[in-house]
Amino acid sequence: MKILYGVQGTGNGHITRARILNKTFQQRNDIEVDYLFSGREKSKYFDMEEFGQFDTKEGLTFITRNGSIDRFATIKQAKIITFVRDVNRLKLDDYDLVLNDFEPISAWAAKLQNKPSLSISHQAAFSQSVPTDGVDFIDNILTKYFAPTQYSLGVHWYHYNQSIMPPFVEPGVLNHQQNRNEKRTNYTLVYLPFESLDEIKSALHPLSETSFTCFHPEIESSFQEQNIQWHAPSKRGFQQALNHCQNVIGNAGFELATECISLGKPLLIKPLRGQFEQLSNAKVLHELGLSHAIYHLDTESIEDWLESAHGNAVTFPSDPHQLIDWLLAGEWGNTASICKQLWTQVKFPSEVQQKLPV
Repeated sequence: MKILYGVQGTGNGHITRARILNKTFQQRNDIEVDYLFSGREKSKYFDMEEFGQFDTKEGLTFITRNGSIDRFATIKQAKIITFVRDVNRLKLDDYDLVLNDFEPISAWAAKLQNKPSLSISHQAAFSQSVPTDGVDFIDNILTKYFAPTQYSLGVHWYHYNQSIMPPFVEPGVLNHQQNRNEKRTNYTLVYLPFESLDEIKSALHPLSETSFTCFHPEIESSFQEQNIQWHAPSKRGFQQALNHCQNVIGNAGFELATECISLGKPLLIKPLRGQFEQLSNAKVLHELGLSHAIYHLDTESIEDWLESAHGNAVTFPSDPHQLIDWLLAGEWGNTASICKQLWTQVKFPSEVQQKLPV
């Protein structure tokens, strides 16, 4: 089978999911995958060698300012003519399936060319009956039409008796989870890419007795400033920091929260304002007792959380071979079978299990 895998490039979470699947794709000789990323300048991607000769397009993306989505700026910067041109120029004759993670160019090209398409994404879960927060009419339209596909398989931390599968975690994360009782370094990992550097400094500098390690897209090289160690984005560096940190402060993106949950790391999340996905993630994590949330970066709230933070570890699957076997079988409308197989591998701690909806 030959697949085109369209991946939304604006957030590292989509790329993380693609990395996990790509490692398994490369182990097999019965499937060939090409990659298309959109939503980010090509120079802004990092550690992408594993995807080979991947393609990039401008696509559509959301503009954020000071920790919230700026809808006016998002609409203003959207290059619709370029987008339509890229959709029309993307030829899919050589592919058996378009796999999609909220990437609009490949999704619309598949729709227009009547090519089978399947969404495997966290966003696809929101087309099902799952807990949400902050959803308005525009959000519903975007969820339905931003990257439409013929078939859909949502990804979430619980299935809610819907066509939803659990997330995969990298084997390295799983191995570290098994040794999570090892001594942790006494620092807090911070990943708030949508917040300004000044806002982060204002909130963290007063907590002088706590050490913070912060990765941020505006940082170009590592340096220490008071109690914050700053780093440029790095997949390997971030993973090492995540494995050894005491706890984590981040936005409410799906993949980072998944890794923290897998490692049992105490997690404090600050959802991106105006982004219903992150607001909904915060709601679910709170309901399941897997994180605390704040909605403004302020020193007092962070200090209160640091004094009482504790984590719960959930075991998620790490081997996508079953999913790929299901893809190859071609019965993409029958999502119940693969969901059932994958959820048997998930283990919730008793404290979380008591909060799962029936």
